[in-house]
Amino acid sequence: MTKRYGLSLAVLLGVCNGAYSEQIGAVDTVFKLLGPDHKIVVDAYDDPQVNGVTCYVSRAKTGGIKGALGLAEDKAEASIACRQTGPISFGTKPLVHQEEMFSERISLVFKRLRVVRLVDSKRNTLVYLTYSDRFIEGSPQNSVTAVPVPAGTVIPVK
Repeated sequence: MTKRYGLSLAVLLGVCNGAYSEQIGAVDTVFKLLGPDHKIVVDAYDDPQVNGVTCYVSRAKTGGIKGALGLAEDKAEASIACRQTGPISFGTKPLVHQEEMFSERISLVFKRLRVVRLVDSKRNTLVYLTYSDRFIEGSPQNSVTAVPVPAGTVIPVK
């Protein structure tokens, strides 16, 4: 996949899901003679409703001929780390207590990688969870991270 096509796809996915992703980097894990290698990719997702928070998600990306054609099913494992990357501020609308921030297809039809934001009002913290699901049966594999909001900044929740 060319960088231009990958960027266009990322922008399209971001528009469809409310969050924009940017690939930060990738490392090859298995050499494939035909098609791209299997790899681990790291993408950055800026929270579309919380300025100053970026989530970094690493996940496996299947290569080979099936991967090149978009027919491969990526593994369910993913890891997430969200950090304050600037002053935290909120838009005009209050946040929902639990909301999907991002979703991306990781198989041809049935499997998706999801990032969900939860609000822990008691601790003034934003919690982010990543997991994958299938149409019939999802995976219990998940990863969680938290971003404390500075004291004095109230998280608006409806």
